[in-house]
Amino acid sequence: MRRLPLLAVLLALGACGQKTGLSPAPGQKLPVAPYGRDAGKSPDALLAPPVQAIPERSVELRKRSEEREDDPFDLPPVE
Repeated sequence: MRRLPLLAVLLALGACGQKTGLSPAPGQKLPVAPYGRDAGKSPDALLAPPVQAIPERSVELRKRSEEREDDPFDLPPVE
């Protein structure tokens, strides 16, 4: 008896993984084009994150050991 609800949940989750092209819902339109643009963006372009949302990682490797500078905000925990 307990397996039936579990099976129903698994089937419902399996249906969520469909991969199809994006398009507006029936009766809906895409957002209007920004001022100064001839055409609006496609659904894929609207879902792409801007460059500021995914910054490049800058990792500066240290060539040798260096003394740490004194950090005035590195305080001991409050008891």
